[in-house]
Amino acid sequence: MRSARRARTAGAERGEERERPEPPSAMRQRLVHLDLKGAPPRAAYLAEVLPLLRAMGATGLLLEYEDAFPYAAPLEALRAPHAYSRPELRELLGRAAELGLEVVPLVQSFGHMEFVLKHKEFAHLREVKTFPNALNPHKEEARALVRAMIDRVMELHRDLRWFHIGCDEVYYLGEGEESKQWLQQQGNTPEKLCLFHIKAVASYVASSYPTVTPIMWDDMLRGISEETLAESGVPQLVQPMIWDYAADLDVESKVLLVEKYRRCGFSKVWFASAFKGATGVNQSLTLIGHHLKNHLQWLKVANSIPADVLQGIALTGWQRYDHFSVLCELFPVAIPSLAVCLQALENGGYSEKVKENVEKLLGMSNLELDTFMSTSTGTFPGSNILTLVTQVSFYLKSSVDELLERNRYVTGWFSPYHRKRKIIHPIIMHHFQPDAISLLSKWKAVVQDLQAAMEQVFHKCTVEEWMEENVHPSLEKLQQVVDDLDKAIKAQN
Repeated sequence: MRSARRARTAGAERGEERERPEPPSAMRQRLVHLDLKGAPPRAAYLAEVLPLLRAMGATGLLLEYEDAFPYAAPLEALRAPHAYSRPELRELLGRAAELGLEVVPLVQSFGHMEFVLKHKEFAHLREVKTFPNALNPHKEEARALVRAMIDRVMELHRDLRWFHIGCDEVYYLGEGEESKQWLQQQGNTPEKLCLFHIKAVASYVASSYPTVTPIMWDDMLRGISEETLAESGVPQLVQPMIWDYAADLDVESKVLLVEKYRRCGFSKVWFASAFKGATGVNQSLTLIGHHLKNHLQWLKVANSIPADVLQGIALTGWQRYDHFSVLCELFPVAIPSLAVCLQALENGGYSEKVKENVEKLLGMSNLELDTFMSTSTGTFPGSNILTLVTQVSFYLKSSVDELLERNRYVTGWFSPYHRKRKIIHPIIMHHFQPDAISLLSKWKAVVQDLQAAMEQVFHKCTVEEWMEENVHPSLEKLQQVVDDLDKAIKAQN
């Protein structure tokens, strides 16, 4: 299997995978979104996985850098300790170009600005003084900051056709002191305030980089009247990316939304689906069936609108819901979901033949769509992480709870009361001590393997965070019982 995967990957590297028939739908641009604000993979791992993404059907990457970008002075505070280096990014972008993968950078410029506004030196640019999520649209210094961020990212990218300026979920817009004063003036509305900032950012991209078209998330535009949108000048500057990650996405409402945007003057639209990170803030495993249904619904939307309206689709893979939330599914865990979704888009649907293609690409013998349980290990980069994460997610907590909460010898003869006073019946001890020690030993070995596998793909901070959230609560509980047992035995002796 491994040699077969290497042969396919080598073919992708030589460009044999590039000439493909157009899909039945208009999904010609298929961007894989890499959300780097959480668990950013090491550059070496990304370089290894790019040929596979191309072979699976990706035509490009939507790179949401956030604090993983190597910002330099005066923006160095934005750069996380694990940020990519400039040489790493240059090499990665060069590799993507060799494979024919179009790169679209994403820099948040209005909402989801926590990675900037959490810092003391930028806190005065918040819309609401106590909340670090949204930028104050009234301050010229705020716009200058956004321009500087865009320029730094643009410097590292050549031959761009699109640049994503974010602008989603600008919560509490209009609630800052300056906004409240501005909104008291006749004719001013929160919608106009929103469009004013979007236009300022998009105009800068369009004027400074004439060959680059700005893209923005569409949610802040949905509720704005057609007249206000048309008069704002925004439709002539940006392409909206309509996002919806639901398995039961309403096709008719999306078609109507596309028609509304067309009437307002937007020449092209993008869609955004999800292959992971959209079914639970602390989700550790990806339910492929949910994400496949989401993509099949988007195909229906694409087939219900004029072909020349749709520019493409971004398959989002959220790693955190926002800068401060916990990690959801790790990227290697969701690769099977990504493969299924890309192949469904490329083939205009999902069939047994498409399933076989996916299994070949991943080196998996039995792909499960409607359960979290993966019965096949796979040979794709990071497949061992999927196998071990599945094991931990399914069995660690349940096996520890089974011993500590449902074993009558533990609940009856080694309760918190007994443990605190180091009381243990010598006969009862033999009924569960071997099981507790054996279970602890087993899980320590699994976790050691998982940690080693994760360290090949992720930085230490990611490994620590994932372990503390998903492993330590149960493992420490088990370790504590084993330690208390040992103390109780020693006290009796």
